[in-house]
Amino acid sequence: MKDKLVAPVVKWVGGKRQLLPEITKYIPKDIDTYFEPFIGGGAVLFSIQPSKAVINDVNSELINLYEVIKNNVDELILDLKNHKNEAEHFYRIRKMDRDKDNYSNLTSVERASRIHYLNKTCYNGLFRVNRAGEFNAPFGRYKNPDIINESKLRAVSRYFNHNKIVFKCEDFESALKSIGENSFVYFDPPYDPVSDSASFTGYARAGFDKAEQQRLKNLCDQLNQKGIKFLLSNSSTSFILDLYKSYNIEIVRARRAINSRGDKRGEVDEVLVRNYD
Repeated sequence: MKDKLVAPVVKWVGGKRQLLPEITKYIPKDIDTYFEPFIGGGAVLFSIQPSKAVINDVNSELINLYEVIKNNVDELILDLKNHKNEAEHFYRIRKMDRDKDNYSNLTSVERASRIHYLNKTCYNGLFRVNRAGEFNAPFGRYKNPDIINESKLRAVSRYFNHNKIVFKCEDFESALKSIGENSFVYFDPPYDPVSDSASFTGYARAGFDKAEQQRLKNLCDQLNQKGIKFLLSNSSTSFILDLYKSYNIEIVRARRAINSRGDKRGEVDEVLVRNYD
């Protein structure tokens, strides 16, 4: 039985909560293991709550947060209570990763608490790092941010502990090396930008360019040859539409609220690509 309290604990660029009805209707019911190589905020995972899953992301801070929620949720909640919704405190916490030696001495709980706090209080929920891998989103100035949602954190912790959930922090292709028959993969990669100025690849220092999009498509071809079903989300650009033209494509409308410019927020076309009927 699904737990309604199990839901994303972080804000994430391109989060899928609003598209869940469109996405989940295509997810097969009789799969053995669910794979999500770009977990992000995990909206789809937390919606379907599979009993066996392999979740991955190259963002080590995000994966550490999920591991801490699973293994040390009490300590995390306690540490989150030390944070304040104040600009001075925010920037002091944000700059901690500039001092690599001291930052490396933080415990996994302290790192998880830091990134959870920054995510809840930074501008527009951006999880953004610079080329040095340092968090650089500004203070959000919210009146009452949800820094601690104890019931949600505990619900997600229960889900992780009561099911067989494997965490990985590696390249998306490597994350699927253990995939077997009757598995299912949902890909939600960084989107192909609709314009040069619209690109957002700051969630990890490496970025995600067209060569990476092509590498991802090649992986989809390999899965298809093995008879493994996949579903993929991306932007509805001519590049993506041409790249996946041999597969089933559905265009859906999504409202995107996370953008540095208010006039650029609104409904946009996205695609759902799948290799099955």
